[in-house]
Amino acid sequence: MHQIMDITERFLNYTKFDTQSADDSQSVPSTLKQLEFARYLKHELECEGLSDVEMDDKGYIYATLKANRKGHIPTIGFISHYDTSPDSSGAGVRAQIVRCYDGSDIQLSEGIVSSPSRFPELLRHVGEDLIVTDGTTLLGADDKAGIAEIVEAVCWLRDHPEVKHGDIRIAFNPDEEIGLGARHFDVERFGCQWAYTVDGGDLGELEFENFNAAQAKILIRGVSVHPGYAKGKMVNASLLAVELAAMLPADETPEHTEGYQGFYHLLSMQSTVEQARLHYIIRDHDRSRFEARKRFVEQCVQALCDKYGEGVAVCELCDQYYNMKEKIDPQMHVIDVVLHAMQACGVAPKVKPIRGGTDGAQLSFRGLPCPNIFAGGVNFHGPYEFVSIQSMEKAKQVIVEICRLVGEFEN
Repeated sequence: MHQIMDITERFLNYTKFDTQSADDSQSVPSTLKQLEFARYLKHELECEGLSDVEMDDKGYIYATLKANRKGHIPTIGFISHYDTSPDSSGAGVRAQIVRCYDGSDIQLSEGIVSSPSRFPELLRHVGEDLIVTDGTTLLGADDKAGIAEIVEAVCWLRDHPEVKHGDIRIAFNPDEEIGLGARHFDVERFGCQWAYTVDGGDLGELEFENFNAAQAKILIRGVSVHPGYAKGKMVNASLLAVELAAMLPADETPEHTEGYQGFYHLLSMQSTVEQARLHYIIRDHDRSRFEARKRFVEQCVQALCDKYGEGVAVCELCDQYYNMKEKIDPQMHVIDVVLHAMQACGVAPKVKPIRGGTDGAQLSFRGLPCPNIFAGGVNFHGPYEFVSIQSMEKAKQVIVEICRLVGEFEN
């Protein structure tokens, strides 16, 4: 029995589940509460009549809308994540709808206002219906809006057999917000020639370039001696940590960069006289500059050792993901389809690099080309997050049009 609901109701149902992930967890998914939503979502897909609906023990959900025409048509997929960011609470979300937004301040709750003077992107949605928070939690449009759009799109195609398409695979996963969403994704089981993450921001965003990413964990070992008798003996690890941080370019940090500019970002620093730990992330779109940045961090650590003694500092560098452009460029038909779909739906494409990464970036390097298209949410990861209902409808339409266009292909 198919469920009767529109995209707004579907999305609002999703926001009732607290699916916040946790970056200090060792379990998969990182929080058990994500599985509660995953089970609900699996049941919903079954009720909607999709085929091959399955969920593995880690909370990864896969399903199929079967082809309605014969021929060797590419199997494509759409992917969204259901976890929400650790940056802001996702518990007890009280979403509210602002009908026909007029461009004024939005009173989320007493003393909490979302204002276009602070968030000018609101003005791009005058006249639209906005779903907002009550100012105490995030909304969860990142990426439950994407899930709602994908499910609505395949349900629409199910009900409109006159639109011909091949097999359409969908997948929903946990833990994207902590960078682990693609780790246990079963590319072989998914069985697609290419896919799209529906995890972008505002209307029209299309992304197939992202940062190359690494993290550096630096340990500095000091020597603690009573300060009254420390001359010539003490090595203050806290001061060495400050010295190391000062070696990195002050204008190459997130707050001073934009577009294609890379950065070094000090995520955390814990220190005493005896020991200091620094955690950096290193980002750059260009692979050669990315490698140069990693070498520079290692050189800074070595410089500290040269000055204060070998072994005083050690650096553990680990690559996290790479720029998907490297894998998308040879298969630009994957992008051309989206551009044509947006044009057909009256959506102006906004092609831009991601100053971050997506599950699709990692999947692209595992043999599944996977650019990112908009889900319509804005101001993610905090209480000022909102999504336009009209943008969600447009995202659904673009997904449908992509499926229709690919349905005209022949392998």
